[in-house]
Amino acid sequence: EAALSLKDQLGCKVIAFTMGPPPAEGMLRELMAMGVDEGVLITAREFGGSDTYATSQIIAAGIDTYGVEEDDIILAGRQAIDGDTAQVGPEIAEHLGLPQVTYALEAELTDDGLTILKECEDANQKIAVSLPCLVTFTKPSFDPRYPTIKRKLAANRAEIPVLGEDAFPDIDKTRIGLKGSPTHVKKSFVPPRKQGGVMIKEESNTASAQKLVAMLSEAHLI
Repeated sequence: EAALSLKDQLGCKVIAFTMGPPPAEGMLRELMAMGVDEGVLITAREFGGSDTYATSQIIAAGIDTYGVEEDDIILAGRQAIDGDTAQVGPEIAEHLGLPQVTYALEAELTDDGLTILKECEDANQKIAVSLPCLVTFTKPSFDPRYPTIKRKLAANRAEIPVLGEDAFPDIDKTRIGLKGSPTHVKKSFVPPRKQGGVMIKEESNTASAQKLVAMLSEAHLI
């Protein structure tokens, strides 16, 4: 949505890159139905099992095949919904030699580059960054725009370029895929849910506060 907002402002071209198995093409077509101009699928059996380091190398190589111009902006999500590492975006920036800002909430184009509103632990921070650059965004507080029927039909007819292993002759084959990944997932699991809290609802705020103090005292927490 951040990329589409910049497109609305500047009339620029938006290209979406993703790495995954062939069915990931469907996600690219969905993005094109929302307003993205072009989708590029990076897929090969040799890429399977890549960790964040290997994945970032491959995606960076895919972006590099299109070239990074002086006024380009690369936007990425903060993190994936599975590994939750938030590493791929920053690693892509390092592979491409670009400045980066993470945890962005908003981006505004200026004469000197971008002004980013960055989410921090206890406050928000404004940061200026020159172009070209990479910015990772957190989940917005609003829903992304809906696909239109016209764009859906166009997306279904569009040709999706596919970049396989042969597209990256210079990439080190020993540092991609499962065997080339420095980290491996031994086990993944859903942590047990913690017991829910206690609702205190007395006749008045004062009574509720007194009961809370009594409970904490009994638990030897205060």
